[in-house]
Amino acid sequence: MTHDIHLIGIPMDSGKRRRGCLMGPDAYRTAGLAEALSGLGHAVTDHGNLAPDPVEAAPPAPHVHAWAETIGWTRAIRRAAEGTAPAGIPVFMGGDHALSLGSVTGMAAVADAEGAPLFVLWIDAHTDFHTPLTSDSGNLHGTPMGYAAGREGFDGFPDLAAPIPLERVGMIGLRSVDPPEREALEAGQAWLADMRAIDEDGIRAPLAAFLDRVAEAGGRLHVSLDVDFLDPSVAPAVGTTVPGGGTVREGHLIMEMISDSGLLRSLDLVELNPFLDERGRTASLMVDLAASLFGRRVFDRPTRSYTGRTQ
Repeated sequence: MTHDIHLIGIPMDSGKRRRGCLMGPDAYRTAGLAEALSGLGHAVTDHGNLAPDPVEAAPPAPHVHAWAETIGWTRAIRRAAEGTAPAGIPVFMGGDHALSLGSVTGMAAVADAEGAPLFVLWIDAHTDFHTPLTSDSGNLHGTPMGYAAGREGFDGFPDLAAPIPLERVGMIGLRSVDPPEREALEAGQAWLADMRAIDEDGIRAPLAAFLDRVAEAGGRLHVSLDVDFLDPSVAPAVGTTVPGGGTVREGHLIMEMISDSGLLRSLDLVELNPFLDERGRTASLMVDLAASLFGRRVFDRPTRSYTGRTQ
């Protein structure tokens, strides 16, 4: 099956204090994302890079970083989601994970208008289920799922027409979860697969069960892929490295299973910091994972050197 894919660059660096993710969209372009997807038969449109709406707003606490700027990004990203989703599959090229404040809630609004539930598959070392006031760091890239689920503390952000209940959320690869996030998640019914569960039982069966849940509900699936899901030994270009992450093969298996399901409606590619990369190694790996998500199979993969060049 081929798709109309809409690439949306989001050079967003406001979600945390360590800079560099604003270079992510162009790194994906340089690594050949559009060419990889069009080579699979998809129609690919690159809409260029977004800019945040101008916003003036005081943060809810002094330690919260870049509050007004992040509200501006959220408004712009949500508008882009609502504008492109009816025409195909938007791919949000980040940018830090705060971009999901806009992409997830924008896609939820689209699904709600279509009369369908949105499910979210969060592929990440972290749950990002904080609110601005539970986050000790004040970095808003740790809050997008809290916002999308309708938690309190986001005054000034766009109102949510369709908060996402936790039973429609799946999280894979968790290995760094703060106590306030864990307590809030344990009160709900999110599907959680931390790295111990993956080590003990593998990915295939639980992921298949989650995808079956989406299909049975007639749902739409938004996938949010954070570089730090992967072990930093294979994906060094991220500022939030947590050892013990997913392998390349586990990443491809997840992507292939989602592709086989036919449920994908939208995708985030987040937290790539090219300043920390090794000759484009992480950007090339993320492009390869995206290609698996859009239909590339094992026998079709190119052989790459560490420079990312095809052999």
